[in-house]
Amino acid sequence: MTNENEITMVTTPQQLAIKNLFARDEVKQKFQEMLGKRSTGFITSVLQIIASNHLLSTVDPSSVYHAAAVAATLDLPLNNNLGFAYIVPYNNKAQFQMGYKGFIQLAQRTGMYRTLSAAPIYEGQLVEENPLTGFVFDFKQKKSDTVIGYASYFQLLNGFEKTFYATVDEITKHGKEYSQTFRRGKGLWIEKFESMALKTVIKLNLSKWAPLSVDIQKAITLDQAVINNEDATDISYADNEETPPDPEHQRMVLMIQQAQSIEELDKLGEHITAEQTELFDTKRTELKAQTK
Repeated sequence: MTNENEITMVTTPQQLAIKNLFARDEVKQKFQEMLGKRSTGFITSVLQIIASNHLLSTVDPSSVYHAAAVAATLDLPLNNNLGFAYIVPYNNKAQFQMGYKGFIQLAQRTGMYRTLSAAPIYEGQLVEENPLTGFVFDFKQKKSDTVIGYASYFQLLNGFEKTFYATVDEITKHGKEYSQTFRRGKGLWIEKFESMALKTVIKLNLSKWAPLSVDIQKAITLDQAVINNEDATDISYADNEETPPDPEHQRMVLMIQQAQSIEELDKLGEHITAEQTELFDTKRTELKAQTK
């Protein structure tokens, strides 16, 4: 009798190798340690994804395992219909790829965010475009179904907020710069452009301005990466030359945001980079207003 959760469709030697790998006791134990009773369902979903994707059925089994392990570590389901995280083939390797809902989920878990969202911006909705003071949108002023860009917004519980906006052309240029499959007219950028655009504005907004938890830092670093070892310290970007965020930059961003006085903030002034200047000036204005 066949278990209803068992994947029986095996059509290639690689599929069989992947199925056998996930059937090993030590592999099942690893996922059980990360996910508990949900591990069986998680492994089943991975095998279903492999069985339904011809290109994934030809990749290196260990790369599938490592990508799935990252998703499990972050406790994000691998279900293409949910959009939290994906396993994506590139050449003969499997990449781990975040979805925009995955970033929102990880931010919610930190307890630091009042809100985090992203949305397409239609013709007529962009009222004011000011990179220094922020972008102003009026969502009631939609003139057509033409999407002109995508925006991401977050607000922390301490009141700090930031909006990031990019035009469709800027998003497309960014995607093609960091994805060879997009340049070739294939992959998630073609199949799910809006989802990838929303992820991009969320990811750029968080990585530039937000305090990042360990899990969010890991998600940003490993997004679109081929994971070459079990602890995810050896990674490569086969389809993506993007440089992972600088941990020192993220540390300074967090220190600026958490400064409680102008004096405390000014001590950081001599160490900030040009990229952090806008955040520094915004925080100084905020603290100055609080002392009046």
